[in-house]
Amino acid sequence: MSRTGATFPAPEATRQVRSVVLVGPPGTGKSALLEQLASGQLGHVRDAEEPSTELAVATTVHEPTGTVVTLVDTPGRADFVGEVRAGLRAADAVLFVVAAGSGIDEATRMLWRECAAVGIPRAVAVTQLELARADWDEVVGSCRRVFGEAVPLALPVLEERQLTGVLDLLEAVVHEGSGEIRDLSDEETSRTEGQRGQLIEAIIEQSEDESLLDRYLSGEQLDLEVLRTDLRAAISSARFFPIVPVNPPSGMGVPALLDLIVHAFPAPDQAWLPAVMTPDGGPFGELAADPDGPLVAQVIHTASDPYVGRVCLVRVFSGTLHTDDHLHVSGHLEWSVGHEVEGHPGHDEEDERPGQLSTPLSGATAPRDRAIAGELVLVTKLAGAETSDTLSATARPALVEPWLLPEPLLPVAIEAATTKEEDKLAGALQRLTAEDLTLRLERNNETHQLVLWTLGPTHVDEVLARLSGRHHVEVVTEPVRTSLRETFVRRVVQQGRLVKQSGGHGQYAVVQLEIEPLARGAGVEFVDRVVGGAVPRHFIPSVEKGVRHQLGEGVLAGYPCVDVRVTLTDGKAHSVDSSDMAFQHAAALALREAANDSTVSLLEPVDRVEVVVDDEFVGAVMVDLRARRAQVHGTEPADLPGHTVIRAEMPQHELASYPIDLRSVSHGSGTFTRTFARYDYLPSNLARELTG
Repeated sequence: MSRTGATFPAPEATRQVRSVVLVGPPGTGKSALLEQLASGQLGHVRDAEEPSTELAVATTVHEPTGTVVTLVDTPGRADFVGEVRAGLRAADAVLFVVAAGSGIDEATRMLWRECAAVGIPRAVAVTQLELARADWDEVVGSCRRVFGEAVPLALPVLEERQLTGVLDLLEAVVHEGSGEIRDLSDEETSRTEGQRGQLIEAIIEQSEDESLLDRYLSGEQLDLEVLRTDLRAAISSARFFPIVPVNPPSGMGVPALLDLIVHAFPAPDQAWLPAVMTPDGGPFGELAADPDGPLVAQVIHTASDPYVGRVCLVRVFSGTLHTDDHLHVSGHLEWSVGHEVEGHPGHDEEDERPGQLSTPLSGATAPRDRAIAGELVLVTKLAGAETSDTLSATARPALVEPWLLPEPLLPVAIEAATTKEEDKLAGALQRLTAEDLTLRLERNNETHQLVLWTLGPTHVDEVLARLSGRHHVEVVTEPVRTSLRETFVRRVVQQGRLVKQSGGHGQYAVVQLEIEPLARGAGVEFVDRVVGGAVPRHFIPSVEKGVRHQLGEGVLAGYPCVDVRVTLTDGKAHSVDSSDMAFQHAAALALREAANDSTVSLLEPVDRVEVVVDDEFVGAVMVDLRARRAQVHGTEPADLPGHTVIRAEMPQHELASYPIDLRSVSHGSGTFTRTFARYDYLPSNLARELTG
């Protein structure tokens, strides 16, 4: 945990608060940019970034205005999109970081569309302009094609491939590396006149003052302050998306970017707020970012610290959070997902007491006694709180909807490396799932495996690393086994005969069973067709019990036998030696003796799959699907322009690595969902592979 004891000025009002999340692929300089923005002063910082897997948070003060700015850096890898969406819930605006010369990847495109759907304000910071392959005009063109209404607010001033200044198009000045501001040279004025005109026209187009356009076209020199005010209003309301150049290692362009964040991004009382209800699903009332309102806050991220225990990053949406508050902690993830989530049961803690509150700084934390609406703070010792849980007053409990959660689709089976590790593993997994909403835990009673459902191979590596490094539990992985079924494929008549005499009462039971296959999904039927009392009536339930138990255990390969009708047609009993257990055993024996390779076949589970992919890669995805024994049922245009939905059915065994392979085949543009469809015949050539 970072050092504590630093001092930090707390905001007096919500209008003095800004929160921004940084998003973009790995290697764009996000972490260095956060460090520069949070430091409050220019200086060279490291540019080499270790791939991040968790949120990083730092808070700074904009000295000219006293505005408190909290910055949230998110992981860039696709496997950690859950952390990115948590960051979006924490912030009121988004800064997309794009590296010049690297293009805009599909994950960034998809994230922009998600932000557009909820109307959150956005800006684009362009980095790495000093690289030989970098081209400002090219990256601006890419941004406009992908992001739509994205317009340069500033231009880079480059000398020998180094960013030495930032030219502010609206103000018509250059911010130099020394911190000085100079007027444009005649050459710069001439070169940028057209682009400045385009910027002004874009501002006028978004202005609520309809007279501005006529005045501008008539040649009137518009007041700069009017344009500045209209620009900030358009950015704050997500109608205008500025593009600015920055150099994170040197800090060039960072002061101007921080000014933009403070003046153009919305304060919490102007921003979108999530839906809120009572913990029982009833109405809570309208939510407002008011420090005097009812307390409503949400846990954005949780982590385990070896010294202080659980540490929660909390966003306060309404009211004021104090260190001595009595809190109601509520979490009902199943309401939004639509089903119970293993590892995340619904819960309501009636009276939790928070530990220390603190402001996250760059490399330190500053203790606090309260946090007002709009702020992000760290809270310790909330033992009952998980990521996405709601904190509220015990007198007026609330429940905030969780953010959009990606569905984990890549399974990995694990087991403790030693018997000694088994006891520790359960506790470690409980803590991990509480911290990571995108991690699902499944205990498969059929295959007797412990399966973790993850978002991708990097997510798997991170989970295993946390188990080992943070929780000191060593595990080994193994292939995920498929839950198979057996079924009879033709009619069989078989006698089951149990005759044992060992002194005293023996065991005697004879049954004759007729076994017939049924349609897929029909289940198991038992029919009594005995006549003449060949099997006494009180032993008929014993026969049925033996039949159903043996079918559940399997008749040939040890998998449950399904979709059969078993009819009891005849039998024999002994007045002394027959018993309930004897008829159960005789029925089971008949089923086992009826089963062989010619009468019984294996069934494998098949899932219904919907793949959404960029139109460019539909052909490649279709070829890959057919190679996986999928039955493609059709395609249609997706709701997302330029994308296609492919509907198919695919054996679960073939889906084991599909999240990885689809990402490769579709160049990151493909997503899919899966739901169980049915069991179907397993080809004989694959039976050995799946049964080991």
